[in-house]
Amino acid sequence: MALKLYIYPHPVLRKKSKKIEVIDKRIEDLARQMLDLMYKHDGIGLAAPQVGESIRLIVLDIGKGPIALANPEIVKKKGVSLISEGCLSLPGLTVLVKRAFFVKVKGIDVFSKQEKEYKASGLFAHDFQHEIDHLNGVLIIDYLPWWKRIKYFLSLKKKSNLL
Repeated sequence: MALKLYIYPHPVLRKKSKKIEVIDKRIEDLARQMLDLMYKHDGIGLAAPQVGESIRLIVLDIGKGPIALANPEIVKKKGVSLISEGCLSLPGLTVLVKRAFFVKVKGIDVFSKQEKEYKASGLFAHDFQHEIDHLNGVLIIDYLPWWKRIKYFLSLKKKSNLL
């Protein structure tokens, strides 16, 4: 079955994701499908909640090859970086987001089932932080002032003829 991309304000995007206890064929297949969906939409990252799964799984590729991590966590942060971010679940929205310039992330590689550690800076670091935010129910819209959040929400309602 093909995955569906969940769009804001769907409630699944706000749920805190659960730890993955066992990486089995279902998780591997989900990661592959998430990568396919991410590439189809010209994205650089995708988190399981964006496809309706409240589990701690992310995929990303900023041109260095695909990564699929279960239970990712940031173990070190350093510096400050401002990058304009978009999100497949918030179409048409870009937000200037302040994040750490450098992060060290660890998690379980879904395909090798080995613990991996990544040192990332710049866009790569932003991508990790963005996807891990999704696992905690945090979206880029949360980095906007309240009145811009309302404006975006109203524009979505207008586009869907709900107003």
